[in-house]
Amino acid sequence: MSTQQPERPQDATPSGSAVDAEEPIEGEYVDEAPRSFGASILAGLREIVIVVVLAMVLSFVVKTWLFQAFYIPSGSMEDTLVPDDRVIVSKLTPGPFELRRGDVVVFEDPGTPRPWLQGAQYNQHSTFGGPFHDVLVFVGLLPEDSENHLIKRVIGLPGDHVQADGKGKIKVNGVEVTEPYIKPGDHPSDEPFDIIVPADSVWVMGDHRSDSSDSRFHDDGTGGKDGSVPMSKIVGRALFIVWPIDHVTWLGVPARTFDKVPAPSSVSPTQLPTAPATGKATGPTTRPAPAKTTAKAS
Repeated sequence: MSTQQPERPQDATPSGSAVDAEEPIEGEYVDEAPRSFGASILAGLREIVIVVVLAMVLSFVVKTWLFQAFYIPSGSMEDTLVPDDRVIVSKLTPGPFELRRGDVVVFEDPGTPRPWLQGAQYNQHSTFGGPFHDVLVFVGLLPEDSENHLIKRVIGLPGDHVQADGKGKIKVNGVEVTEPYIKPGDHPSDEPFDIIVPADSVWVMGDHRSDSSDSRFHDDGTGGKDGSVPMSKIVGRALFIVWPIDHVTWLGVPARTFDKVPAPSSVSPTQLPTAPATGKATGPTTRPAPAKTTAKAS
């Protein structure tokens, strides 16, 4: 009885071809030739440039539409903000988020009927960043250095009736408000005023009331027309202090300060009396400028 040998499997390699021992097999790791020193340096520099450019683009987008850093050069918002504080400002308020009484806001100099910063000494710029300072400010990597921004607290919203008798607390729509943020030793307002905030505007005051050139000083007895800041001039709401480290804090609205204030109504401001004996007005029409100009965010 003969046995039959099993057939050998056919080679997958076509007849007449040979497998090149040097040809890499699919899935097998192949060592690349090492880069030269110069090529490695160039590749590293290219990656750094890409990362820097992307960071600058992202920072510019954030600064333009979301958040921006400002610094405080004067003391008109003490003790809430002191000179050289850095604050982060949200550009989403006003906008997607509504502005509220008590918010601390940064705004452009209204410029009417005269510039709020007229005669102010704010010509010194930060030198941090050297020759690249302006570029870093432009893209948002350094705090804004512009000379036409101010920072104050919103006291009255459009249509609000805001009053002060020069002695006691400020009234908003007939309700007295207790303001815990006012600098210790200051009165709510040494100057009497009685105004209606125009539409699309806000009435702003500094926390250091005796040293703040705010809406009171610029109204000139117009009943709120000239002293109020147009909404279009508001850059945004200051959210928190980020520098120096020991000052880091959230700038929220004090609880219960304005919670009892009703919605505005169509009430005309009353005329405050003046002192005829001396000719010195106790109303808002004539009063000397504070010793220091309003706090500016720049």
